[in-house]
Amino acid sequence: MLTIISPAKTLDFESKPGTDCHTQPKFLAQSQALIDELQQLSVSGIATLMKLSDKLAGLNSARFQTWKQPFDLDNSKQAVLAFKGDVYSGLDADTIDQEGLDFAQQHLRILSGLYGVLKPLDLIQPYRLEMGTQLANSKGKNLYQFWGGQLRTEIESEASQSDAVVVNLASNEYFKVLEAKKLNIKVITPVFKDLKGGQYKIISFYAKKARGLMSRYIIDHRINDPEQLKSFDSDGYRFSAEMSNGVDWVFIRTA
Repeated sequence: MLTIISPAKTLDFESKPGTDCHTQPKFLAQSQALIDELQQLSVSGIATLMKLSDKLAGLNSARFQTWKQPFDLDNSKQAVLAFKGDVYSGLDADTIDQEGLDFAQQHLRILSGLYGVLKPLDLIQPYRLEMGTQLANSKGKNLYQFWGGQLRTEIESEASQSDAVVVNLASNEYFKVLEAKKLNIKVITPVFKDLKGGQYKIISFYAKKARGLMSRYIIDHRINDPEQLKSFDSDGYRFSAEMSNGVDWVFIRTA
């Protein structure tokens, strides 16, 4: 069972990681090709492309200009410890012990506009490049065309080593790059709903955090059988068989 999550815009490269264990991203050659394109953009060009303020565009321009290989613990940080935001507040990776990180390294993957797909302990340097960015490149007009089928092939290969089931805890923007209809493996997508106004609804902030909570639940309980996900009960969620189907598993919370 392979669990897929999205990256985060918010980053933490200031605090020291609790482990020195690290690996290198698999698609650094492709990342370098994208960086080469991004380094050609002006600050105003980045602001327009990414719909950023001048201040944020300047920050990310500087990041692109200083991005360089090789990656080490002096200029980079492990992805799962560098990303912050709603999903990662639920995951709370800083409190995962080494055995848990080892399990995550085998069973958790992070999709990325710049790095393609990351293992939790893969080193990354600061960046912002959402998968939906319309960045013209050598392979097309956007990042979906840039990454093409290579990320789907990678996920299929890795999932086949984990009983060929993917648990999709990523956002639609990121999971879209895998072209789910072409995946030759079973995909289960947990959906998180909260009771509001007498109806169960997806509330973005809570749903994002719940994706992180489920990722952490999978790690803590060393889950490799999707059926065990139905016992997920973090923060008051429970599985609803009535609302679920074969591919979308709904978890609800009343308070």
